[in-house]
Amino acid sequence: MHASERRHVGRENNRRVRSFEWGAEHIIDHGNGDDSRRLVARYAREAVERSDEFYALPPITDYQLHADNLLTWTSAVRTPTTENNTARARFFPEVRKINQAARPRRAVVLLPQWNAGPESHMELARILARLGIAALRLTLPYHEARNEPGLQRADYLTSPNVGRTLQSMRQGVLDARAAINWLSQQGYESIGIMGTSIGSCLALLTFAHEPLLKAGVFNHVSGYVADVVWRGITTQHVRAGFGDALTLEELRAAWLPISPFAYTEKLRAFGPRPMRFIAARYDLTFPIDLSQDLIDGVRRAGHPLDVVWLPCGHYTLGQAPWKHIDGWKIVTYLRRHLK
Repeated sequence: MHASERRHVGRENNRRVRSFEWGAEHIIDHGNGDDSRRLVARYAREAVERSDEFYALPPITDYQLHADNLLTWTSAVRTPTTENNTARARFFPEVRKINQAARPRRAVVLLPQWNAGPESHMELARILARLGIAALRLTLPYHEARNEPGLQRADYLTSPNVGRTLQSMRQGVLDARAAINWLSQQGYESIGIMGTSIGSCLALLTFAHEPLLKAGVFNHVSGYVADVVWRGITTQHVRAGFGDALTLEELRAAWLPISPFAYTEKLRAFGPRPMRFIAARYDLTFPIDLSQDLIDGVRRAGHPLDVVWLPCGHYTLGQAPWKHIDGWKIVTYLRRHLK
């Protein structure tokens, strides 16, 4: 299984090692004379301490549902890439059945993996819709039509630019909250969230800050973004970009605002809500000790948690038979807990 995971990574030959940057200009006014290292460190501390403000969603007034069920709106975070500033999501209305008339309307926001293609998670959305649960599949920041022209990969979502990564991940959470807000406006009363890989991280950050969510499924989990980048085989080109400019401990602190471990205690703020973690026993992208650490942390915080370990890896989870088992674990859990 490990050999298969390494072969999958080896087939992706368009990775580019980018140069390290603190990127303070992406997150704060850089004109007060302080050095970037201290600016980013202070910003990260304050973001975690005031995470309700950091992840607060301003009013969105320009939602547009187009004829092809493409939902667009202006993202709450403004970035230097114009294309990225329009959030996009594909809507799959639920198939209503007679016996559903008295049941609250249900919906799920889906967040795909890093560098997901246009069809990623679309079939899952169709299955949910056929089962009476509407689905809204979000395009992550710097993905597909939101990417900077000329780039083949979504390099700007997670990169050796510390500040831009903070900005991009925060944008992903605010876009997810905006999607949830739109579903609520459409009359959906029971809303869940599901994410895969980096989408799982964004979904979990959203789950910790969004009171409208009733249940969540998180496909591949890890507590610290920095540790995944430092140790995962999929992100070795990102790790190479940092070189010796900073230590793992410094990066972990800088990226703590976008790391689920910072909010395990906060999960209890909205009361007990069903959560399922799905992890792969042979994962080399999200090393399994990092997954286990987060599982232990959530359980120590006293939040109810269901955990499924599948005997495959990060990439092989997207192949038969594991993708079918994974889909079944996702769908059945959401059907049971979205009431």
